[in-house]
Order: sequence, then structure tokens, then C-alpha cells
Amino acid sequence: MTEFIRWFETIGSADVSQVGGKNAALGELYQSLSSRGIKVPNGFAVTAQAYRHLLKSHNLGDAIKTELDSLDDNDTAALVRVAQRCRDLIYDAPLPDELSAQILNAHAKLTAQYGEQLTVAVRSSATAEDLPQASFAGQHESYLNVRGGAALIDACRRCFASLFTERAIQYRVANGFDHMDVSLSIGIMKMVRADQGTSGVIFTIDTESGFPDVVFITAAYGLGENVVQGAVDPDEFYVHKPTLAQGFKTVLRRRLGGKAIRMVYGSRRGGSTTHNEPTTPGERQTFCLSDAEVLDLAQQAVQIEAHFSELAGHTQAMDIEWAKDGIDGELYILQARPETVASQQDGTVLQRYQLKEKANAVIHGRAVGARVVTAKVRVARDQAELNQLQQGEILVADTTTPDWGTVMRRAAALVTNRGGRTCHAAIVAREMNIPAVVGCGDATELLRTGDEVTVACSEGETGRVYRPPVPFEVKETQLTDLTRPRTKIMVNLGDPDLAFKTAMIPNDGVGLARLEFIITEYVKAHPMALAHPERVSDQQVRAELMRLTRDYATPADFFVERLAEGVGTIAAAFYPKPVIVRMSDFKTNEYAHLLGGRDFEPEEPNPMLGFRGASRYAHPAYADGFELECRAMRRVRE
Repeated sequence: MTEFIRWFETIGSADVSQVGGKNAALGELYQSLSSRGIKVPNGFAVTAQAYRHLLKSHNLGDAIKTELDSLDDNDTAALVRVAQRCRDLIYDAPLPDELSAQILNAHAKLTAQYGEQLTVAVRSSATAEDLPQASFAGQHESYLNVRGGAALIDACRRCFASLFTERAIQYRVANGFDHMDVSLSIGIMKMVRADQGTSGVIFTIDTESGFPDVVFITAAYGLGENVVQGAVDPDEFYVHKPTLAQGFKTVLRRRLGGKAIRMVYGSRRGGSTTHNEPTTPGERQTFCLSDAEVLDLAQQAVQIEAHFSELAGHTQAMDIEWAKDGIDGELYILQARPETVASQQDGTVLQRYQLKEKANAVIHGRAVGARVVTAKVRVARDQAELNQLQQGEILVADTTTPDWGTVMRRAAALVTNRGGRTCHAAIVAREMNIPAVVGCGDATELLRTGDEVTVACSEGETGRVYRPPVPFEVKETQLTDLTRPRTKIMVNLGDPDLAFKTAMIPNDGVGLARLEFIITEYVKAHPMALAHPERVSDQQVRAELMRLTRDYATPADFFVERLAEGVGTIAAAFYPKPVIVRMSDFKTNEYAHLLGGRDFEPEEPNPMLGFRGASRYAHPAYADGFELECRAMRRVRE
């Protein structure tokens, strides 16, 4: 009898043709890294041979091929009809008895391992999936929290049929895959109860610049689908790999996301559904991972990258899905695949987009792709409006889904209300090499179809939309043609958002890292106001200081950590080259504009020649503020 089941402990990276990329990677993790502390839920794969056996048992191959051969993939309506007919052919065909029996028998063994309360995740794994040249992100269906044998068999049939969603067909066409050469395996694994915990995505590379020396982690409450789809603005964390390897266990940088909703389970007879519920104000205002958990995930990610790099014979950046089980409190790895965009960038050409004028942006969000585009807007609130998108327009939507993939390829740029830098819109934008501004909050309200705007993602981590448009220019430099002088060239840099990108160009370190920008953008408050909030006379300002620093033991700790993270990001980007930091050198009128600053700054007729620089550092009136700056520098060094 043909064996259609492979347990994770028997699967490795060499088995992509049998179990698909996702299952092959899970098996590799389970059998090779479980002993090193990488936690992967156990499970088994229904092989691609089972899929082919299903087609053969019902003579479906020729019928599906006939449907696809007649398809004009530019005809959206025809694509929808053909895709539905192909899915119906597969779903309406019962699984062969021997295949159903093997699936149910394996499920019974998994239940014996984990107990009668077991629910499983049923996940599609195509044989051309998760390859370095194509991610297949979100093209095929997966089903969560599946309970019982009947629901499991139904979920498997739906997974097999999802090989022919419109988005999957279009994706194969765009990436040059023959429809009949791609088969589908199914992974069936213990369900991690992230609905009661947290989940997210890890990249072992900076997704925007391609900078390889950091681990980038996103996290939100509940099931990970919200993070992947861009339904929430997640928390973000960076950890520096080289110093982590030396035992310096510190979160390099963090950003608090909105996390307005969490996805949790509902229930239905024999299976499950999911729904979103709002998070509490307290949950939104605090990070959903502790520093210890961030570092645990980073260390696991570094191990995973090292293992898959060894298998590949070269450094292989990884894209990893993780979840924290809210019941047992453990962190689990749910998927690991090669990162397919940032790691493939050509590092020999420096392309810089620069705005030629200063302007006020109407919308701000998270920047994806260091590009700038000017075009007309198309606001899409539903599928009908999406289908009106014209080639070269800027698509503005609440969020995007894999179902939109066939139409999104017409867009010149993407702007979404929701999502972080690892959401579906961000992934697609990187693959299409177009800019995206995600997590804007109110883009669909502030922009109208037909507006001409400039989408700018060239100004650091913040993406901006300008209306009216702003002129820009593009400069390209062939780095391989540059001759290095004998003089060492060190850059000036004050914006941590630009550090990773700037570090990618030839340099000998940072000759001047200025604290002013970091204090203005990341601290926002006067150092003395944080050292002595009781001396702030304006009650509204004092309340804003308390709101800004609510998650810290003292307001002073907030200043030290935020300033240290900004400087540390610059230092990490150029490590181990020297970074020379200049302490804050605001003029008194500039200091006064910081939150709480008016209570600590004199009015001077000529601030250029007054209380600034070394005279400020040595003066008793700023002694406590200067101490905070010194504490921040000590934190960076240590």
C-alpha cells in the first residue's frame, strides 16, 4: 500500500518535491533543531503524491488542464470562472478511502500524544512554495483550530482545492510555474493557542535596507493572521546579531504598535471559525512581548538562519512565523522559509530618491521600499472598486488580502489604513518593487479617487503621502566604479531611521552622530522636564509627559532608553567601525520647543552665542539633563 503520510521527524529540506516547502522546512526544524531549544509543534504531512493520487483516482488532471489551457489570465472574469470550476472539480471528489484512513490514523496518534483536547492547524504546502525566488505568500488556504476527524478531512479537501484560487493561478503565471507541475501537500500540526497569547513574524534581515546584522521581530495579540494580513499595526523590535552572539542581551530598538484588535476562535459544529475582538486600552499601550521573550525569539531566529545557511552553502536570510501559546506560555516556531526580497537586492547600485521641495504630508505611515511615486489615487473599499484600478494608479485601501493579488499588480504604489512592515501589502510591494505606506489609520478617508499625490518612502521608516504632489529626482551611483581614497570617509548622521541604509554605502564609520534629531523625534521631551517633571508648571504638559513615559519606572528612564536606542541603532549599523557622538547642542529657543522645555530655558537675544554646547554641559542648571545624556551613552556602550 502506498504511504501518503510523513511525520515531521522523518522530513527534511531535501523533501520539497514530496511535501512542499513549508512542510519540508517544518520537518527540518523539528528533527534538526528541537534538541537545541527550537520548539516546533509536532505533526505530519499529507504528501504531494496523495494530491496526485486524488486527481488520478477521479481522472481530474485532463479536465483541469483543459480549463487552464483555455484561460486568458488578463481576463479577470474568466479567471474567476475557471478557478472556481477547478476548485469544484477537486473539492467535489471524495478522498480515496486509503488516503482518508491514513490521515485519520495519523490524527489519532497525534491525539494520543497531546490529549483529547487537541485541535490542529491544517496548512497548505505547495511543492514550489517557499523557494528563494518566490514566496507564494498567502496563495493557498490554511485552516486553524480544526477539531475531529470529519472536520479534518473536509479541511484537507479544501486545501487541495485551494491550489486553484484565482490568486494562486495568477501567481504561478507571473512567476513562470506550470500549473500542472505544482502539487500540494498538507501539513497537519498541533494548534498553538496564540488566540490566548501573541504571535508575529521574524526576519533575520532588515526588510527595507537588506542590512543583514539585525533580527527584526513583529508581534501582536492573538492569531498571527492579523499581522500577516495587515489588519493590525504590530509592535516592532530589533536585536543586533553580532553583539547578541557575544552575550550582550539587549533589545536594540522597539516601536509600540496600535494592536487595536486580536483574532480569536469562535466555534461551529465540527470545526472552527475566527473573529476579531478589540484589545483593551492597557494592552494597546504596552508591548505584547517582554525583552526576555524578544531575545529568546532572536536567539532562535539566529540558530534557524545559521542552520539553513549551512544547508544552502551560503548566508540565507529567513522569514519566520512564531506564536506564543497563551496556555503553556511557550514560544513556538510555526514556519521558516527563505526571505525572498531584501536578500536578493543588488548591492552594487545605489539608487536614491530625493524630494526637491519641502512640504507637509497629509498622511503618515510605515514606509516600505525606498522609492517615490507620483500618480492618481484609486480608493478601493471593496472588490468592485478594486477591479476599477487602472495601470499605474496608487491603490488606497483599508488593507489588502491575497485575493487581491491579480489586480494589485497594476498599482504604482500601495497605501493602507492598517498593517505593519511584515503585512501582506508590504510583502507584495517588495516583490513588485513599488513603494507602500502602511498603517496610516485614515488614508481611505483623507484621499479620494482621482487625487494626484506623491507617495514617498525615501525619508526613513516613516512613509508620507503628499497632496498636492511634490517633485522628486532619482540618482543612481554604480558603487563598483568608485575608487576609495586613502583618506578615510566618515558620514554625518542624525536619523536612526536612515542608519541601516546609509551603512550599506562605502564608509569608514560615523564622524558625527548628532543627538538633536533623536531627542526631537524619539524622546520629544526636554531632558530636564523628564528629570524633574514636578517642576513643569503647565498641567497639560505634565499630563502629556506622564502619558509619554507611562511604561517606564521613571520619566528619566524613558529618556535614557529612548536616546540609547537611537544612538545604539546608529552604532549597530556601522559596527564595528567607530561612531563619534556629539552630545545635544540645541540652542535655547530650540530646547524651549521640546515638551516641558519652557520651564527650563532662558530667553536669549542671540541663542547662537548663548547657553549651548560645553557651557550648558558645565552649568548647574543643566547638570541633571547632562547626567541623563551620559547615562544613555553608558547604556549604549554596555
